[in-house]
Amino acid sequence: MHESRAQRVVFAPGSAPDAVAKEVADLGARRVMLIASERESVLADPIATICPVVLRHDEVVMHVPVEVAERSRAAASRSGADVVVSVGGGSTTGLAKAVALTTGLPIVAVPTTFAGSEATDVWGLTRGETKTTGVEVKVLPCSVVYDATLLRSLPSEMAVASGLNALAHCIDSMWGPRVDPIDQALAGEGIRALAAGLPRVAHGGASLEGIEQTLYGAYLAAIAFASAGSGMHHKICHVLGGMFDLPHAQTHAVVLPHVLAFNVPHAPDAEQRIARGFASDGATEGLAHQELRPATTRRSDAGWA
Repeated sequence: MHESRAQRVVFAPGSAPDAVAKEVADLGARRVMLIASERESVLADPIATICPVVLRHDEVVMHVPVEVAERSRAAASRSGADVVVSVGGGSTTGLAKAVALTTGLPIVAVPTTFAGSEATDVWGLTRGETKTTGVEVKVLPCSVVYDATLLRSLPSEMAVASGLNALAHCIDSMWGPRVDPIDQALAGEGIRALAAGLPRVAHGGASLEGIEQTLYGAYLAAIAFASAGSGMHHKICHVLGGMFDLPHAQTHAVVLPHVLAFNVPHAPDAEQRIARGFASDGATEGLAHQELRPATTRRSDAGWA
C-alpha cells in the first residue's frame, strides 16, 4: 500500500517573499513566527518585510537539542504565532517541526539546502547524546516554497554534502521497511535528477538550472523516503550524529558508499534501479564515478544550518 501526504509545493525562482506571503494569507494566518539562523538572516529579511511577522527566532542548532526545542515552543506560545515560516536547511526545518509537534502550528518551509526535510513528516530531537526520531503528520509543512536563487550563496562543499544527503534518501528508499513500487520509481527518478544536477552545483554554485535540477531530485528523494521509511543508512547516521554531534549532511555523505556497498549484494533489483539512475552498469560504480569535487570557496560551511 502506498500513502501520499497532502502538501502544496510552489516553485518561485526569484520571488520567495511574495510566494511565502501568499501561502501565509491562504492559510488565514496573521501572526508569523519566522525561524532562520543568523547565517540565513539576509535571506529571511525580504520575507520579513512583507509578512506579518510577530517573532523572529534564530536559535538554530544541529540535531535540534530538546532544550532548544523547548525554548522555541515557549517563544512561539508567548508571541501568539499562528504559523511558522522556516528559512534554511534541515536544522531550521527540524526546529520548525519541533515547534509544530507540540503546538500544531502549520509550517511554510523555504529550503536553502537540498536536505529534503521540508517534504517529510519525520521529526528528530536530541537529548544528551541520544537522537530520537518519529513520524507525525502534523510536522509535515503544509507548503514548501522553492526558490533556486536562495541557494546561490550555498558553499560548494555544503551543496555537495547536502545533495549526497538527498541521494541517501533515494537509496535508502529502495529498501526501506515500507517500500513499494511507487517509492522506487520516485527514488529512481530522484537519483537521475541528482546525478544530472549535482555536478553542475559542485562546479559552479551559481548555475540556477543545476540548482533547480538538484532541488527537483531532492524533493523526489524526500517524498520517496517519507513513504518507504528509514533504512540502515539513516539509522547509522542518526546514531552517529546524535552521539558525536556530527554535521548531518557530511555524515550522510561519508556513510553512504559503505552502506550502499554492504546492501547491494543482497538487493539485486534495487541495485539495478540505482544503477539505471546513475546511467551505470552498477550502483556502487555509479556513485563512485560522480564528478562531485567541489569548487574552491572562500566561505566556511561550518555550522551551516
